Amino acid sequence: MHSSKFSMGLIDKGLPSMDGGSKRILLLDGHIDNSGVKSKYLQKKANEPSKLMKMERFSDIRESGSGCCFLDSQDLSGSTNRKGCWFPYMDEFKSGDVTVSSSEVLQALDPYIVETRKKKIREVVMNRTYSICLVVEGLTDFGNISAVIRTADALGFQSVHVITNDSTKRYKKSRNVSMGSEKWLDIEQWDNTWECFEVLRSRGYRIAVTHVGNDTVSVHDMDWTLPTAIVLGNEHRGISGEALKFSDIKCSIPMTGMVDSFNVSVAAGIFMHAAVHDRISRMGSHGDLRPKECQILAAEFYLRHKKNVTSIMDRIVDNGSLRDIYL
Repeated sequence: MHSSKFSMGLIDKGLPSMDGGSKRILLLDGHIDNSGVKSKYLQKKANEPSKLMKMERFSDIRESGSGCCFLDSQDLSGSTNRKGCWFPYMDEFKSGDVTVSSSEVLQALDPYIVETRKKKIREVVMNRTYSICLVVEGLTDFGNISAVIRTADALGFQSVHVITNDSTKRYKKSRNVSMGSEKWLDIEQWDNTWECFEVLRSRGYRIAVTHVGNDTVSVHDMDWTLPTAIVLGNEHRGISGEALKFSDIKCSIPMTGMVDSFNVSVAAGIFMHAAVHDRISRMGSHGDLRPKECQILAAEFYLRHKKNVTSIMDRIVDNGSLRDIYL
């Protein structure tokens, strides 16, 4: 596992290479699974381990008797039309040795967040999805990555993955481009394509790479109600050979001009907008989180609202004030 620095909104991943001996799988809950791999979060400072994702997360792999991120009708209340779809968060927030639920987080922090912001958070989580995630592979312009992230936030895609293919060049946010949108998304960084695809498949996604060729499917003919990871490639070279090899489907945007390519951030916007349109036409809405998932994500957003919010939450728990809410 490699060491790294914290960047707002990002979780870093490190897995063994394809030829690195026995296969090992990454967990996101900070525990070691049966195959002996421990997750590692990025650090904001060398002496301040931190993560933007505040609520506890499920492991990436379903194991008998263990936490599970593949939800069925018995996992959370609400609609069952998303059976098998991935949702990362447990209904737990840990403050020291104390574990509290999302409803307790929402009630405890309610007085510290203005009503207009609370209303905005409720509206946003109702229109979020994890069923479709964005993956950018090998982009060299951080401004393009930030533009993709900003569009993902605007259109309701909660999960974004950044594959650098170079551990020495990590994504750094460009706030003038992203407008702070990375604060509200789950952004995960990867050192190589295979690592990212391996975990995405374990979460139930099909891998759809953007590619121009005879065997591609039009973005308008895709069924975007299926859990799908949209992969966009380098600004100049496009998708890597490795991504093509390990993909499940190749898709493209129909073009009728003299130039047969889009700027990568524009292409990402077209794919995301097409996915939203298709999902609304098939399901009646783009956002597909169940009521309990919306509550958990809202609690996550409350905790991300400002840098000192988690400190406030810790103080409430330490002072025993959380108990007073229910008296």
